Amino acid sequence: MTAPNSPTPAAVEAALRDVPCPGIRKDIVTIGLIGRIAVEEGRVRVEILHTSEKPALITQVKALVEQKVESLPGVRSVDAAVTRPREIEAAPRRAHGPGHAHADAGAGATAPAAADPWADRAALPGVKHIVMVASAKGGVGKSSVAVNLALALRDRQRKVGLLDADVYGPSIPAMLGTNQAPRVSSEHEIEPIQTRGLQVMSIGLLVPPEQAMVWRGPMVFAAVKQFLKDVRWHDRDYLIVDMPPGTGDAQLTMVQQVPVDGVVIVTTPQEIALADVRRGIQMFGKVAVPVLGVVENMSAFICPHCGERTDIFGAGGGRAVAQAFGVPFLGEIPLDPALRAGGDAGCPAMDDPHSPSRAAFLALADRVVEFVERA
Repeated sequence: MTAPNSPTPAAVEAALRDVPCPGIRKDIVTIGLIGRIAVEEGRVRVEILHTSEKPALITQVKALVEQKVESLPGVRSVDAAVTRPREIEAAPRRAHGPGHAHADAGAGATAPAAADPWADRAALPGVKHIVMVASAKGGVGKSSVAVNLALALRDRQRKVGLLDADVYGPSIPAMLGTNQAPRVSSEHEIEPIQTRGLQVMSIGLLVPPEQAMVWRGPMVFAAVKQFLKDVRWHDRDYLIVDMPPGTGDAQLTMVQQVPVDGVVIVTTPQEIALADVRRGIQMFGKVAVPVLGVVENMSAFICPHCGERTDIFGAGGGRAVAQAFGVPFLGEIPLDPALRAGGDAGCPAMDDPHSPSRAAFLALADRVVEFVERA
């Protein structure tokens, strides 16, 4: 119930949109820190969502919410309650191998157990570590990062597989300059192709490039599951998985089927990308997949003639969002015209010794190795 002179929940939310999240310059409503708002007889209760943020940031946000709401006409009291979404608290732990899926079962519980989406999750034969490259929105250069990260790990003496899980828009074959068809064994196992020192699998190697994949969710699930279970990976230290943009069927299928060591989230410098990164971090938090960190693609353009740096798309967005959400910042990939041209021509930047992006991708590979292999 709302008293005649007290604000409505919508008015409280509108006021909170004027409150920037510390260090981000994006308001706390837009980036998803505010949950339910209730008003009764001038008493306002605001739910603050504690997801991936550091406790210190949440404490700051709580104080800002109280200060802002208390200043509104008709407010008698404010209860800014910090909650952690139940699905994050209850998410199962990572499992490495069959029979290790984690589930909490209280003694004497009488309620029937819900179906465990992790029940079929098992280690992927022939693969030691699985790392996903993801983004919550398209157009950030995620596939380019996946290809060159795989090649950088190769140059760091790791045996690498590359799986293109973007069934709607597979681009890995074109970026690697190959249309070689994989071989299927008599046991119906798919042999990944070999190119540039990588084992590679993509639906783009199985269908004509001009064919549109008009699939519903169950077909996406089946395709990703087949790539995981029926592809015969051979003695790989890493499987780099190029995910489609978003937080949907392909992502859920991946984490339900195999234990993922971590995810690299790709963003661009613009502040508009922060809300999308937040969605990605929240999604992987809910399914207990570690976020290895955020890499900022299309960062500054370095003039090849004078060396001057130009921040065409802004600066610092990737570092700011990583800091705000308490995850590592993995580095900046420069805005390199050769990176785009090489991707179009099937000549990745990592294979060009003169590419200014090469050092950035090697540094990214080193960070991934550091996080994954020390675990």
